[in-house]
Amino acid sequence: MFVQGIRRRRSETGSGTTVVVPAHPELAPLTDDEIESLLTPAATDEPAPSLAIPLLPGEHTAARRFKFAVVNACTLGSLALGLLAIMLAMRGDVRAGAICLIACVVFDGADGLLARRFGVASPFGAQMDSLADMCSFGLAAPVVVYASLAGTVPTAAAAMACVLVAGCAAIRLARFNVSPKDGRFFCGVPTTMAAAVLAVGVLIELPMSGAAQLVGVALLAFAMVSSFPYAKVARLLKLPPWLWLLPVVGVLVDPRLTFAVVVGGYLVSGPVLWLRHRRP
Repeated sequence: MFVQGIRRRRSETGSGTTVVVPAHPELAPLTDDEIESLLTPAATDEPAPSLAIPLLPGEHTAARRFKFAVVNACTLGSLALGLLAIMLAMRGDVRAGAICLIACVVFDGADGLLARRFGVASPFGAQMDSLADMCSFGLAAPVVVYASLAGTVPTAAAAMACVLVAGCAAIRLARFNVSPKDGRFFCGVPTTMAAAVLAVGVLIELPMSGAAQLVGVALLAFAMVSSFPYAKVARLLKLPPWLWLLPVVGVLVDPRLTFAVVVGGYLVSGPVLWLRHRRP
C-alpha cells in the first residue's frame, strides 16, 4: 500500500514566487499562519553590531581630535606635494619636482614624529601614511627621475628603471606593514630614504652619464626590497664626531662627489652588516 504525500502551495507576499511545503502523511498540514512564521525571521531585542571602526583610539576629546587632525594633515600634505611633483615633472620642471619630493620627506617624517609625541598613533594613520608614501615615493619619485633622464638615455630604458623603482617601493611598503619592527636597523633601504636620494640627485645634477644613472637607480630599487640591514638615523647619529666631520668638509669641497660617496657607502653598509651578522 502506498501513501501519497500531499503538498500545499502558497504564494509569498510581495513576490512572484511560490513556496511548496511538503506534507508528511502522519502529520497534520500546516496552516497559513504557521507557514508565515517559518518565512519571517525571528525578531530580536539585541542591537545589530556596529561595523564602524573608530579612526582615533582612546578618548575622543577635542584636544586629541585636533592633534589627530594635525598629524593626518601632514600625511595629506605629503600626498599633495607628491602629486604636485608629478605635475611639475610633466611640465619639464624637474628641479621644482625634486624640491617637492624633499618636502614630502619632511612631511612624512613630521607625521610619524607628531603622532608619537601627541599619543595619537593609530592603525588608520599607519595605513594612510603607507598609501601616501606609495604616491609620493613610489610614483612621484620615479616620474621625476624619468623626466630628468629624458634625452640622455633611451626612453624604454628609463621607463623600465622607473617602473622597477615603483614596483620595489610597493613591495617594500607592503613588507614593512606586515613585518615585525626592529628598533636598530631597517630591513632594506626605506622608500623615504630612496626617494630623498633620487630627489637630491636630480636637484644637484650629478655629473654622471645616463647609463651610470640608470645603474644607480636600479641598485637603489633592489636595495629597497633586499633583506640587508641598514642602520636607522638614530643609530647613525651615535657615530663618532670625526666621522661626521668628513662629509661636512667634503660638502664644502665638492658636494656632488661627497653626496655620491655617502650614498654609496650607505648602500654598501647593508651587505657588510649582513655578512658580519652571519659570522659564527
